[in-house]
Amino acid sequence: MIFFSSKRKNTLSLILCCLASSLALNSCQDNLSNKEWDVYAGGKERQAYSPLNQIDTNNVGELKVAWVYNTKDADKSSQIQTNPLIIDGVLYGTSPQLKLFATDAATGKEKWIFDPAPSMLIDNAGKQSYGLNVCRGIAVHKGKNNENRIFYTAGSSLYCINSATGKPVSSFGKDGRISLHDNLEMNRDISDLRVTSTSAGMIYKDLIIMGSSLSEEEESAPGHIRAYDVYTGELKWLFRTIPAPGEKGYETWEDPEAYKFVGSANAWGGFSLDEKRGILYAATGTANADYYGGKRRGDNLFGNSILALNAENGKYIWHFQAIHHDLWDWDFPNAPTLLTVKKDGKSVDALVQTSKQGYVYLLDRVTGKPIYPIVETPVPAHSDLDGEQPSPTQPIPTVIPAFARQGISEADLNKNIPDSSYQELVKRFRTFKSGPMFTPPSLEGTLVFPGLTGGGEWGGPSVDPETGIMYINANELPWIVTIADNRIDKPVKKRQSNLEAGTSLYTKNCSGCHGADLKGSGNFPALVDLNNKYKTLDFKNLISSGRRMMPAFKNLSDADKTAIASYLLKNESLQKEEYIAEKKKKHPFYEVPYRLGGIKQFLTLEGYPAVSPPWGTLQAIDLNNGKVVWKETLGDHPDMKAKGIHSGTENWGGSVVTAGGLVFIAATSDEMFRAYNKRTGKLLFETKLPAGGYASPSIYSIKGKQYVVIACGGGKMRTKSADAYVAFSLPEIKK
Repeated sequence: MIFFSSKRKNTLSLILCCLASSLALNSCQDNLSNKEWDVYAGGKERQAYSPLNQIDTNNVGELKVAWVYNTKDADKSSQIQTNPLIIDGVLYGTSPQLKLFATDAATGKEKWIFDPAPSMLIDNAGKQSYGLNVCRGIAVHKGKNNENRIFYTAGSSLYCINSATGKPVSSFGKDGRISLHDNLEMNRDISDLRVTSTSAGMIYKDLIIMGSSLSEEEESAPGHIRAYDVYTGELKWLFRTIPAPGEKGYETWEDPEAYKFVGSANAWGGFSLDEKRGILYAATGTANADYYGGKRRGDNLFGNSILALNAENGKYIWHFQAIHHDLWDWDFPNAPTLLTVKKDGKSVDALVQTSKQGYVYLLDRVTGKPIYPIVETPVPAHSDLDGEQPSPTQPIPTVIPAFARQGISEADLNKNIPDSSYQELVKRFRTFKSGPMFTPPSLEGTLVFPGLTGGGEWGGPSVDPETGIMYINANELPWIVTIADNRIDKPVKKRQSNLEAGTSLYTKNCSGCHGADLKGSGNFPALVDLNNKYKTLDFKNLISSGRRMMPAFKNLSDADKTAIASYLLKNESLQKEEYIAEKKKKHPFYEVPYRLGGIKQFLTLEGYPAVSPPWGTLQAIDLNNGKVVWKETLGDHPDMKAKGIHSGTENWGGSVVTAGGLVFIAATSDEMFRAYNKRTGKLLFETKLPAGGYASPSIYSIKGKQYVVIACGGGKMRTKSADAYVAFSLPEIKK
């Protein structure tokens, strides 16, 4: 045994400390030199975490704009929601018009751009490719000799693009693309239904695994999960999210024929992957139709479920259903996040799933068993709608508190308004059905809180794998869901003009979102002055295809679309022409007694949310014990801020947490970009963006310099649209 004197101990400690500091510095520099953001949300675990720490709590206030890249194709209502990828010093992203581009990640200088138009308008089967979808992320398969393949969706086509040249890879599918309509379903025709994808696919070995974004009407495509060969585009496996006879989950549908007709139950929020175990995780949405389930009675597996599948072959491993027979469009909006938590002193490989309702589901990711109890709990189970049978119970998480308020009563109404407005609000509130969570939709209108946009949304949480703390932003905005009775429509006149028919058709199909006055509500845009933007044929194509949140109206005939176009485009000559009704044939399964009468935010006369603030929050939750670490309002409404009220705002996009002690997030309608101390929630940095950053940031380093970049597309919450990607970094140190 060797003993050291106190002086020698101190000297040795100093040497060891210096050596450790040197090694840590070298390690940090190595990380800064090599760290990429090469997968959506920073990794296949979907943690939205960066190990970089050059930008930290001490210097984040010094951040400056490093570069700005403009895509030059924004319009008055366009958006960018992309979380860009950075690989080998190159940034890859998408534009408002779904162009794919590559820039130098250190300077923003453009390298190439790929424009999918006009090929995206017609799919490989010669059908119209439905809709200008949102693209929130792309996927990259890394090949030999840096021959990487980029996969992203525009319209109904999944494209495979050479990362070096920006050209389609001709060996993949047909001329570098495959149609997402193909190989989806064999027992019905889906060729003229919306099938696209808004989220990044998942790469596993030589597979690209895809979810889908679908119409939310009665007739829609099924949300089956598919895997394709990255080299050829050949379908390798398919998992049915709406089970067929003999498959697990089929027994949860009362109608034995429902699987032939019901759509959705789709994983539109993407995937996470335990690559070592080869397990793919998905979280699915509602089976259609969203708000009336009389034709899909039962629990409806695998809608509203967390799924674990064998990534190699798509075989079922386990599932957890979070909502039985969903009637509120409470889709799971994002994929699970994988991490390791401490439970009773033991490490557990877990997944965490956030939801629109504001619940946090924490499961063992190997077995699917809840880490904290999730209890089947009685909920409001009576519906006034004929044929509807709500589930009498729902699985409610315990221990981890909900991160958004749930259910609405008169006591929740906004008192930060003039008394006359408040009294009007109370009077209007009393005309709707309200109550606790899971109160069913109704003919008089049901108040849904959290609303249809959460709670949590597609940005999802960020998670620090070192601490097990999750950071989640939330909306707290009530919505009104109104059901209309198809059986009491007024009889249509035998002879009428396009204007008469168009006015009636608009009221039935469009006014519930855009308003009887055409002025819109929340994220539903106003429809005034459309004659300055669209020609008749273009507008009819928009009605047929849908766009972003707007569904494709398959139920409307060509004559119907012409009539609506004449009304909204103020085409006087077309308005005077006779409307000749065309009866579209429907399968009896889709002849339902009810339809959606309208969905809109519940607002005061001044346009504020009808509940008291906060309307947007950011909070930290320790998943090891379920405790809330801190909670702050997110964003500022200018009128409320002037009164000294930190209200928070509606928010879209997610956060990123870093080893430097920071949480970065944009997301808010005040168009700011912010950084918070991840331990305390203290706001350390904020700056105005050129437009709202309704996307999630990416963090990376080039030659020892750390950057954080955010897409600034705006276009939501009635904010201006733009075409910018903005990167921030610390200023150069003057020598």
